Amino acid sequence: MAGPAIENLFREGRSFPPPPEFTAQANAADPAIYEQAEADWQGWWASQAERLRWFKTWDTVLEWKAPHAKWFLGGRLNVSDNCLDRHVDDGQGDQVAYHWEAESGERRTITYAQLKDEVCRFANGLKRLGVSRGDRVAIYLPMIPELPVAMLACARIGAIHSVVFAGFSSQALVDRIDDADARAVITADGAYRKGSVIPLKQSADTAMDNTDRVRTCVVVRRTGEDIDFTDGRDHWYHDIIADESAECPPEPMDAEDVLYILYTSGTTGKPKGIVHTTGGYLTQVAATQRLVFDLKPDTDVYWCAADIGWVTGHSYIVYGPLANRATSVLYEGAPDHPGRDRFWEIVERYRVTILYTAPTAIRSFMKWGPDLPAAHDMTSLRLLGSVGEPINPEAWMWYAEHIGGRRCPVVDTWWQTETGAIMITPLPGLTATKPGSAMRSFPGIKAVVVDEQGQAVEPGGGGYLTLQRPWPGMLRTLWGDDERYRLTYWSRFGEDVYFAGDGAKLDEDGHVWLLGRVDDVMNVSGHRISTTEVESALVDHPAVAEAAVSGRKDEMTGQAIAAFVTLRGDRQGDERLASELRQHVAERIGKIARPANILFTPDLPKTRSGKIMRRLLKDIAEGRELGDVTTLANSDIVSELKQRSTAATEGE
Repeated sequence: MAGPAIENLFREGRSFPPPPEFTAQANAADPAIYEQAEADWQGWWASQAERLRWFKTWDTVLEWKAPHAKWFLGGRLNVSDNCLDRHVDDGQGDQVAYHWEAESGERRTITYAQLKDEVCRFANGLKRLGVSRGDRVAIYLPMIPELPVAMLACARIGAIHSVVFAGFSSQALVDRIDDADARAVITADGAYRKGSVIPLKQSADTAMDNTDRVRTCVVVRRTGEDIDFTDGRDHWYHDIIADESAECPPEPMDAEDVLYILYTSGTTGKPKGIVHTTGGYLTQVAATQRLVFDLKPDTDVYWCAADIGWVTGHSYIVYGPLANRATSVLYEGAPDHPGRDRFWEIVERYRVTILYTAPTAIRSFMKWGPDLPAAHDMTSLRLLGSVGEPINPEAWMWYAEHIGGRRCPVVDTWWQTETGAIMITPLPGLTATKPGSAMRSFPGIKAVVVDEQGQAVEPGGGGYLTLQRPWPGMLRTLWGDDERYRLTYWSRFGEDVYFAGDGAKLDEDGHVWLLGRVDDVMNVSGHRISTTEVESALVDHPAVAEAAVSGRKDEMTGQAIAAFVTLRGDRQGDERLASELRQHVAERIGKIARPANILFTPDLPKTRSGKIMRRLLKDIAEGRELGDVTTLANSDIVSELKQRSTAATEGE
């Protein structure tokens, strides 16, 4: 998978055990948890499920007919009941569920009792509009409290929600409405982004004009902008809930009833509708929330700085935190508006103790400099998390030092939309972490790195990351396309082995280092070089804030490495610095890994979830047509990059 050159990345020798005082109070402080979970993994997951409230206990923990799993068969529960009623019934209704802050500075504090009442009113309103158990509801909302309310209201009555990221185009919404056969849409009159109003209802109208499926549309008043209103179809959210009761009995759901569909983004062709069910999914997100983040519901203030439109937000803004009675921060806005210290203002204001964000955001913070967090009181933080893509060691170290003050364990987590919950991660009270490594499987999970023949590699070897045991939060199928489910995930190494599509390496201690998607491995003169290792080497240079690399076709070497680099502060790139960076990569990895081209850019094209669009960079490097880029967070950078790339190529 990765050639000898990658060894330098894993021989840093840096390891950071948790502070003794952290371990002393950790939710997982006994290393025997791994052995116990391995000795009886089904029983261990059942013990986690027992922490939830069930209307009826299951008869069978797992039925596994590869590649289909059914967890907690015969059990009945309701996700909304577990996230809300259970805590209110325990006398915790006055605890804050969400501190919500808007980009404008508008703020709301919502307790568990208030959230339960709002969810019940909206659930009753949905039923009055004809939404019932099993119906699909498309939710197209910004990061406002009504988004988790809508999800929980659907879960309460047994409707299946399909959240569509509010940054997606009307066509993306049409595709998801049609595939799920959604008859109801929940949206807002608009959304705010960096001070501008995004006409969300207008996009929803365009989508609904292009499908004949939608019968009902509920609109949240957010911006106050004038919108078109279709009589009989459109209803104001505030009118819907005004006269509804705050009592709505939760629908008892079978453990394998579908909770939600979430469509994967960034793919070509028909979107894939990932199906997650009720009992197993809630069991795993609740267990990982409690153990990976060491959550203390009576004292912690937790902030997952993702968007609910992605699976990270489903699992670790809504369902995982609420199932554990967390107090969370919910933020609508960008990390650099109105200032680049907005995150640190929020940490200071709410005394955030746990922060979970993406490497892309961390590298942006690096670029903006350590003075911004240093100007705020960050001493409340006690745990940091990373999610979304492999984190390079220097970004890990910067995060630990300048955000965590070297006192906070860092949990680098690997998982996917398909897995539903965290799969590979340190446990913060137990693990001596290594910058850049996700470390090891979560208890009860069996992640195995294999070679081309599907055989497990030894420590020091690299290959393909697989999951060789069913897990509670796993996807059950692709909505309406089970054959595609089988072919996509269960055909490479046999129908009882899930292939994640990611490459990975084991270091000499057997710890896991993610290398990104297998199609992000470049073949230069017969040497297989991971994009991650080259990017890590570039970011290791003190002038570099962020880097992305891609292979491009080359007549001599098969592929040549094209690097896109953003610099720290106000530094400008030139050929002298480009030569210095090439030499730096050669010293860190080897001459074979030196980029053939280095393009300096003020930013990199990213999805609205913060992931760098490396396939788009590959298209730019090879001079291909780029197609629709409107779903990017910064689509304006694409034309600039294309012009710079063309000019650089012509100047070779």
